[in-house]
Amino acid sequence: MGRRMKALAYHGRRDVRVDTVPDPRIEEPTDAIVRMTTTAICGSDLHLYELLGPFIEEGSILGHEPMGVVEEVGAEVSELSPGDRVVIPFQISCGNCFMCDQGLQTQCETTQVREQGMGAMLFGYTKLYGSKDGGQAEYLRVPQAQYTHIKVPDGPPDERFVYLSDVLPTAWQAVEYAGIPDGGSVTVLGLGPIGDMAARIAMHRGHRVIGVDLVRERLERVRARGAEVLDLREHDQDLAEVIRAMTDGRGTDSVIDAVGMEAHGSPGAKMAQQVAGLLPDAVAEKMMEKAGIDRLHAFHLAIDIVRRGGTISLIGVYGGMADPLPMLTIFDKQIQLRMGQANVKRWADDIMPLLTNGDPLGVEAFHTHKLPLEQAPEAYEMFQKKEDGVVKVLLKP
Repeated sequence: MGRRMKALAYHGRRDVRVDTVPDPRIEEPTDAIVRMTTTAICGSDLHLYELLGPFIEEGSILGHEPMGVVEEVGAEVSELSPGDRVVIPFQISCGNCFMCDQGLQTQCETTQVREQGMGAMLFGYTKLYGSKDGGQAEYLRVPQAQYTHIKVPDGPPDERFVYLSDVLPTAWQAVEYAGIPDGGSVTVLGLGPIGDMAARIAMHRGHRVIGVDLVRERLERVRARGAEVLDLREHDQDLAEVIRAMTDGRGTDSVIDAVGMEAHGSPGAKMAQQVAGLLPDAVAEKMMEKAGIDRLHAFHLAIDIVRRGGTISLIGVYGGMADPLPMLTIFDKQIQLRMGQANVKRWADDIMPLLTNGDPLGVEAFHTHKLPLEQAPEAYEMFQKKEDGVVKVLLKP
């Protein structure tokens, strides 16, 4: 023991560095140690990079989209053996509490971060979610490893499976919650990794997809797979009218709001409302007004776009009470609303056949950039500035 590994650690706003730190080791009998082979950067990692400094201890290891090979298991983890190839879900869940039994792994009662009033503990994500070191490192300690893993077969490359950690189940749940009728239509607002993958899943199921974004490369990626696309820069004022004109005057059956942290190009707005609650009032108020209103722009658009009796699926996270909802319209249009952090294990078995029988969702080519872990700081900066057509970055420890 006493070995040292490389890991991407937080040192302050827009300051992440590859440090040498002690290897993780088994601390509980339900732990496992996994050697990372691929780990991805997620859009929500950028909030940490940009905004959530007050909640992160310096030196925290980031990352919650990991996969690799089991090195060592605790005494109570009979489900895994050294050498198993696994993807690790972004949330830590036990598999046998009331919430896990309901398929609500993000509400796991064993790992809930009760002192913060939050749901299940997440890897690499601030003290709001348990301050657990993440997977942008050479090794990862996985708590509740008897359940917090998805075994994947040997053979296909990591690129085929790594998105089971977050992107695929999040996009899958977004489509499930959207309740799109057979042969029906869906507008996807925001074509970052989640919106892009949700569009692919919806098209795979035979739905008509209209994708909306304001980044040209993202629009082209989704158009190339067969979706209709609208550039928000051209339709900011009349988007809902244009979509109604494309759908017999009604609007699409469903809308998926996957804008996440970028409602109108304001990175970090997604979590800002939560952060605002913990800042001095004067500062918080200014931030709240800006972030809350920007962030809700997408939701108001969704309410306008969806047809009467349709469903809105929110997968871009909302953090606060910045703006009263237009309840009259929601009620009058008889809109159904579903939302929540993705329950990874609930959907994993449904998704797996699409990864093992060919590659209908195009996951192997889904990344735009693949870099060694040492170049993670450059990758964060490039992702934050949306340079070089970046949509998804994979890191190789």
